[in-house]
Amino acid sequence: MLASLLLFLTGCNSGRSDYELMQTKQPVQTEAKRAVEKIEYKIQPNDRLSVVIYQYPELTPTDMNKNGILVDSKGYISLPLIHRVRVAGYSQSGAARMLESRYAKYLTDPSLNLEVINKRVYVLGEVKSPGVVQLTNEYMSILQVVSSAGGLTDQAQRDAIFIVRSDGHKNLSMRKVNLTSFASLQASNLTVKPNDIVYVQPNKWKSYRVASDDFTAPFETITKIASPFVTLKYLSN
Repeated sequence: MLASLLLFLTGCNSGRSDYELMQTKQPVQTEAKRAVEKIEYKIQPNDRLSVVIYQYPELTPTDMNKNGILVDSKGYISLPLIHRVRVAGYSQSGAARMLESRYAKYLTDPSLNLEVINKRVYVLGEVKSPGVVQLTNEYMSILQVVSSAGGLTDQAQRDAIFIVRSDGHKNLSMRKVNLTSFASLQASNLTVKPNDIVYVQPNKWKSYRVASDDFTAPFETITKIASPFVTLKYLSN
């Protein structure tokens, strides 16, 4: 009986490879401890911006900032007076100063505030509310992100929290955070930046359970289909 169970679990292990995300044969390293770097988010195409010119409210009507000004696929926005301006690649403060210099040709001492209003990270896996977490700051810690997603489920593998990041040139990097060890947390870079993907792996028993459900589902279906015929056969006898 024990041997059969071990063989079954070994078979289910192959099912885990289809169930768990972001697997790699390359070692995933934990970054060395360091001070939190100063992060300035760079505006990207398809971002949405809030732009306010304080002394000239007529140039920033409320409806313009209700959903944000869309940065088009080439990185440009259109504004009153200065028209089409490229903002992609600038930080929020850098874009504000650049727009102020453009408006200075038409306005006296313009003072402008610009903010990206759709900064977010994506949370997948074993959290209670997976999906998009909005960032109100330039960055958050992994603990804040997990908390915003409702916390970990009982099936979460707490020593395997993956953070996937793109450098904007189709290159991905991945690092792993272990929440079960305080010493590990002290040595980890816990910073999560806009557009990062946070993935919490399921523990092994959930993977086995899902794989076993996939294995037994066809037999359950056959049993349900065959059950009326078996009952009729029994009654006829």
